[in-house]
Amino acid sequence: MRPLPRPEVQLLAEAVHGTPDVTELERRGIPLESLLDFSTNINPFAPQQAARDAVARASLARYPDRDSLLLRRAIARRLGTTPEAVVVGNGSSELLWLAGLAYLRQEDPVLIVGPTFAEYERIATLMGAKVCELNAVAEDGFAIPIPEIERQLGLAAPRVCFVCNPNNPTGQSLSRGTLAAWVDRFPETLFVVDEAYVTPLEFEGTAASLRRDNLLTLRSLTKAYGLAGLRVGYAIGAPEVIEAVCRVRPPWSVNACAQSAAVAAIEDEEAFQHSLAEWAAARCRLMANMTARGFRVLPSQGPFFLMNVAQATRVRDMLLEDGLLVRDCTSFGLPEYIRISPRRPEENASLLRSLERLLQSSAGRAALGH
Repeated sequence: MRPLPRPEVQLLAEAVHGTPDVTELERRGIPLESLLDFSTNINPFAPQQAARDAVARASLARYPDRDSLLLRRAIARRLGTTPEAVVVGNGSSELLWLAGLAYLRQEDPVLIVGPTFAEYERIATLMGAKVCELNAVAEDGFAIPIPEIERQLGLAAPRVCFVCNPNNPTGQSLSRGTLAAWVDRFPETLFVVDEAYVTPLEFEGTAASLRRDNLLTLRSLTKAYGLAGLRVGYAIGAPEVIEAVCRVRPPWSVNACAQSAAVAAIEDEEAFQHSLAEWAAARCRLMANMTARGFRVLPSQGPFFLMNVAQATRVRDMLLEDGLLVRDCTSFGLPEYIRISPRRPEENASLLRSLERLLQSSAGRAALGH
C-alpha cells in the first residue's frame, strides 16, 4: 500500500481552551452532569426560554439558510446597521479562521496583542504569516502596552492585527478612541477586534459602531446568550470585508437550530438584560467574597477574572477533585494564574468552600501561594 502524501501545511499543536475534557473526567470518575464549570465564560442565567422554544421549532428535515438572512437582519436591527455589514459563523472562532483565510498569505506580518486567545497565532501560523506578539505583563497589572503596539504597527505595517477587547484572559481593555485612532492611522492593516466578551458588562470600548474599511469586529452569541452547544457568532464590517470573508466560508456552517435560537434570543431583549444583570451581580459578589477571604483576584472588564496563585495547574487539579473546573492559564504563559468565570450564587459558594478547604492543607496552601 502506498503511503499517504505528507501534508503541505505545517502541522499545528492543538490550542488549549476552557471547557471540560470528557476523557479526563471519565478517567477521574467525575460525571459531566455534576461538574461545575467556571472555565468557559458562559452566562449561567441563559439561555432564555424563547431560545429553547425556538430550537424545538427549527426544521431538522431541510438545509439551513446558508446566508442566515433572518439572523443577520435581527443582528442588523439590534446594532443599527444593514445585513450586508454582517456575516454569521459557527461561533466567532470560525470567523477568525475565515478572516485569516481571506486576508493572510505567506510571510505576511501579523501583530497579536497578548497574552491572549491561542487561535490568533494558530490561524496566522497556518497561513504562513510572520507573527509578532506584544504581551502585557503582570508587573503593570496586565495593562495593554499601547506605546509598544503603536511603534510595532508603524515599523512592521502588519497585514492583520488581532486584538481581543476586553482581553482574554487578563480582562483588560482598550478604549474605543484608541481603537479608532489605530484604525485611522494605519489604513493598510486590517484590525480584527474580537469582542466575544464585550456584551455581558458595561463597556464603552466597543468597536462595533466604528465604520471603517480596515476593521472587522467579532461578536459571540455563544457566551452572553448561553448558546455554547449551538455555536453561533457574527462579525460586523465594511461590505467589502464581509464579502471577502463570505467568499471563503463553507456552506451551511450555521445550523438551523442555532439560527432559530439566536434570532429568538436577540429579540427577547428584556429577558436577556435581566440575565446579564444577574450575572454581573454574581460576579461582583464572588470577587468581593474572594478578596475578603484573602484570595488575590485582579480587576477585570470582562465577565471573568484572574486569580493569582503559586501553581495554577495544581490548583486546577485540586479543585477538579471537588467537581469544580477553573481555567489553568499556563497555556497563556501565566502559570501563576487561574481564570474564573462566575456562575450562580449557590455554585459560587461551592467554589469558595473548596478554596477554603485547600487552605486547610499544607499542599493546598502551597499551591495557592498562601
